[in-house]
Amino acid sequence: MAPLVQRRQISKDRFGIVFGSHKSQSYIDPLVRGAPSSLHRTISWNATGTLIATGSTDRTIRVWNPEIATSKSQIELRGHTQAVEKVLFNPTREFELVSCASDGTVRFWDTRSKVCTTKLDVGGEVFTLSWSVDGTVLVAGTKNDVLFPISTTSTPAILGRHPQTTQTNQTCFSNAYPPGDLLLTHSDGSVSIRSYPSFSTIHTLMAHTSSCTAIAYSPNGKYLAVGGSDALISLWDTTDWVCRRTLSNPTFGAVKGLSWSWDGRFIVGASEDVSSGDGAGMGSGGLEIYHAESGDVVYTVPTGTSGIPAVEWHPSRYWLAHSQIEASTGKSMLKVVGAAGVGLSI
Repeated sequence: MAPLVQRRQISKDRFGIVFGSHKSQSYIDPLVRGAPSSLHRTISWNATGTLIATGSTDRTIRVWNPEIATSKSQIELRGHTQAVEKVLFNPTREFELVSCASDGTVRFWDTRSKVCTTKLDVGGEVFTLSWSVDGTVLVAGTKNDVLFPISTTSTPAILGRHPQTTQTNQTCFSNAYPPGDLLLTHSDGSVSIRSYPSFSTIHTLMAHTSSCTAIAYSPNGKYLAVGGSDALISLWDTTDWVCRRTLSNPTFGAVKGLSWSWDGRFIVGASEDVSSGDGAGMGSGGLEIYHAESGDVVYTVPTGTSGIPAVEWHPSRYWLAHSQIEASTGKSMLKVVGAAGVGLSI
């Protein structure tokens, strides 16, 4: 694995000035059978931040070099027969990518050889994936509320089948080595903390008044962020599981994605909702970046009148990748704020 770049923190007070000096670069899809680009529903950086993968409703996975914006720099991975719901790079192997789709399969890809190395048929419509931080375990979830842990230490293999009694939306692991706690969001507004691999419940958080739709564990281990269909992001202290603050904006739509900066100090959320507005929030013309400790908005990435289905911070720099739906055309594209040759290399 190539070494990560040297990390350099920016203070809260200077973040808006420094990050605001970045430009936003668009990455345009080639035409697919003569049709306009489809919706990029999911984004993932690889472990070294040298590649970005997107999964689309046209059943295609695309892998991009963030420093080259032309369509010739991207590769396509094909095999899914229905819309791709999630793509995730292995957190410890920079060229291993996993994807899932409504076709009931989880697929592992080698982005160097551009081939699917393993295909697992889990049954049902697979829509969510989460890696343990050491890359040894992957959990897949289906729309009929069944979770499938998958061992990835050698040839990927399904370890079991765990039906859930409550509608389960998204999952994530804690930062423990080896994997310990698995966190699940539910339609009743709760988050359950499960012991892995037993799946026994350790604790339950009543996080939101409506369905919890996104979840992300901070890299520094201090907070768990939970997004809901109530347009709120709640931040939970992982030492005592107390909600320290909520982040909100009246123009938010349902929070469909969350991402922490590499240092765990800044957080951003995604919403597919397309609406007109004044550029103040998700889905209304801007993408708000929050300072976790204060809850303050430190910068709003101008996006125009558009929805933001997916957003993801670079693993070691203050670069931000997001997909964007243009309200006037319905077209989707990938954008990166801060890539080398486009903005400052921080």
